[in-house]
Amino acid sequence: MRRSMFALAFVVALVAVTLSVRTVAQGQSLPKSVTIGTNPAGTVYFALASGIAKVVSGGAGYQMAVQPHAGTSTMLPLINTGEMEFGIQNGVDLWLAYRGSAHQIGGRNPFAHTPNVRLVMRGAPLMVGLLVRKDSPIKTVHDVKGKRFTGEYRAHLAVWYNMFGHLASAGLGWSDVKVVPVNTVNDGVDALLQNRADVTQHALNSAKVKEADAAVGVRHISDDCSREGEARMKKAVPGYYPRVVKPGAITGIVEDTCVVAYDTYFFAGKAVPDQVVELALKAVWEGGEQLVPIHPMFKEWTQDRAVDADASIPYHPGAIRFYKERNVWKPGMDQVQQKLLAVNP
Repeated sequence: MRRSMFALAFVVALVAVTLSVRTVAQGQSLPKSVTIGTNPAGTVYFALASGIAKVVSGGAGYQMAVQPHAGTSTMLPLINTGEMEFGIQNGVDLWLAYRGSAHQIGGRNPFAHTPNVRLVMRGAPLMVGLLVRKDSPIKTVHDVKGKRFTGEYRAHLAVWYNMFGHLASAGLGWSDVKVVPVNTVNDGVDALLQNRADVTQHALNSAKVKEADAAVGVRHISDDCSREGEARMKKAVPGYYPRVVKPGAITGIVEDTCVVAYDTYFFAGKAVPDQVVELALKAVWEGGEQLVPIHPMFKEWTQDRAVDADASIPYHPGAIRFYKERNVWKPGMDQVQQKLLAVNP
C-alpha cells in the first residue's frame, strides 16, 4: 500500500514537473509587456517602431509598447541598463555607442559607452535628405555655402552626423555654413518653417516633411553623388552610402535626388531573455505583409537583409539561434560575432 502511494505521488510529481516545463515552453512565463525605444513622434523611426510593436503584440505572446525619446543619447542608456528591452536606431550611432569615446566620427563621439546592445535584425536603409523651402534658390548641396544651416542637434546627435555627411559629400565643413543650433530633427524643420534657417534635413517621406510641405511647400536637394562625392561621404561617416531617389511617391522629391542612406537596426539589450527576442523576431520575420502598408520603408525590411557581415554591434544569442534554425546564419558569421564581442570583452 505504501509502495502504491509512493508510486502515485511520484507520478503526480512527474506530471506536475512536465506541465510546468510545458507551461514555460508555451510562453506563459513571458513578460506581459516590453518597451521599444525610438525617436519622437513624426519621425520615420517612430513609424517603424509603431509597426514593429503592432506585429510583435499580435504574434509574440506579449505586448510591445513604443516609448519615444528625443534621440539616441537619451534612449540607449536605458537599454544598456535593462530599463528598456528593445530599440530602433541606426547602425552608425550604435557603432559609436558600442565602441565608446576612443572611436570618433568627425572628431566627436558624444554617446555614453553602451556595451550591452545586441542586434536582432538589420532592417531597411533609412534615407535622409537636405530640405529647403520650395521657392528657395538653393538647388544642390554645393549651394549651401554661407547659408543658414541647422546644426548641433544637442538631443538628437544622429542628425549632427547626417548634416556632417551631407556637407562632406561636397567637400564642405561646418565652417562653410552659418550654423543654426537646434535640439532635434523636428526642431530643424520648424526653424525652416519659421524662416530661421535656409537648409535643414529630415528622413524621406516622414510625417514632419509632409506637414512642412502642406504648410509652406518644401523640397529635398541633392548631395554630391559623383564618384568623388561618394568617396568623401563614406570617408567622413563610415556606414553611409548615397542613393538616388526618383520623383513620384516621395514628398519633396521633385527630380532625381541624391540622398544619404544608412542601415536601420532592430536591437535589444544583452539581458533580454533569448525566448523573448526569438518571439519578437519571429513576429517581424513573418509579418512583412502587415508591415508594408504601415510605412513605405518596410518594403526593404526583408529577410535577406537581416544577417549582415558588416554589422556594427554583435547579434543577440536568441537572434543567432533563430537564424541558425533557418539556415541564414552563414559559417563566416561566427567569426564576425566573435570579433564584435571582443570590442567589449
